[in-house]
Amino acid sequence: MTAVLTNTQLAYLQSLRQTLHQSPEISGEEVETAARITQELTRAGADRVWTGLGGHGVAAEFCGQQDGPTVLIRCELDALPIPEISQAPYRSQIEGKGHLCGHDGHMVMVLGVALALKTRPATGRVILLFQPSEETGAGAAAVINDPRWPELRPDFAFAYHNVPGRPLGEIGLCPGVSNCASRGMKIRFGGKTSHAAAPEDGVSPAGMIADLMQSLPVLGPGGDMGADFALATLTHTQLGEASFGIAPGAGELRMTLRSQTDARMDRLVQEAEAQLARALAKAAQQAGERAEHVSATVTWHDVFLATVNDDRAITIASTAAAAHGLSTYSMGQPMRWSEDFGRFGLDGAKAAMVFIGSGESQPQLHNPNYDYPDGLTPTGVALLVEIVDQLLGRQGDAHAQPNISGN
Repeated sequence: MTAVLTNTQLAYLQSLRQTLHQSPEISGEEVETAARITQELTRAGADRVWTGLGGHGVAAEFCGQQDGPTVLIRCELDALPIPEISQAPYRSQIEGKGHLCGHDGHMVMVLGVALALKTRPATGRVILLFQPSEETGAGAAAVINDPRWPELRPDFAFAYHNVPGRPLGEIGLCPGVSNCASRGMKIRFGGKTSHAAAPEDGVSPAGMIADLMQSLPVLGPGGDMGADFALATLTHTQLGEASFGIAPGAGELRMTLRSQTDARMDRLVQEAEAQLARALAKAAQQAGERAEHVSATVTWHDVFLATVNDDRAITIASTAAAAHGLSTYSMGQPMRWSEDFGRFGLDGAKAAMVFIGSGESQPQLHNPNYDYPDGLTPTGVALLVEIVDQLLGRQGDAHAQPNISGN
């Protein structure tokens, strides 16, 4: 692999990554992280920096000498509301929060691109986007809805995600759908409490919750990936109060619905709402002439659309990986987990989510002891810089002409 940054620069990025790791901020709270990123981008000599994008998002512009395409490289600012159990000296100092998905590593890889762009592209411009609130699925949409977004809108967009269980630095390329759609279904139940000695005088949602805990998961049994793949996972339930003297009068049930395509998600949502309607009708029938029966309301949360990779963007990433002799594999199926990066493709960019192995013995993402491996950074920076060079060329490099033919 051709070196893109000096050992001194890589050592600085490692130190910065560990500093970011110590001070994680969850979705919607990325104030200090955004401030540090703004400082680093300014220090790197960005031509322009935007702050407060879609919340706490930050973007930097690096302009080429001539007109050309806009290439966006995106990473994430947010951490997770999960306590970290790592014994690393730089482990999280924030109670109950941790960078347990590798977003701290994604940030320093993109900052590495900023350092490499001291030598500007020959044409076009590069936008480095540090996006807020990826973990809730709200961040990409908020950035795109920001009134300043038309100033940044890209022709091409690329992002990474590290993948535990794959060899360190291996590049995964997934034509078509790369990440599943998902959304959270929260059902809140209302009834009426009563003394535990006289439950018949209250209205309990217990029976309905029990029925739905059985019937909703059947709607999405999982199985093989494909256009009809659907998975419904029970994630939380609560009934009444933690008491022995009160028959419950309220409750809550949460499900995560997951599918390979947005069309299948639309059907899955309809099926889940129909199942709830049947449960409500059954409760009303059982109540008979009684005026009171269980009520239920549904709200939807953490809505992720499917991420669909553009064929040309995948070809560019593949060519860039080959230029550095990186090991690649063509993924036969998408990741089950979701990513809001797909919204940039829907906004008109030729976009690709690229996967990069973080080690075969790494804990799974969102595990309390996950830690991004710093040895991954040089590979990540090199591939992103090569993608930029493939599209825009580099000033002063007669052999790196931009490859912008085709549509």
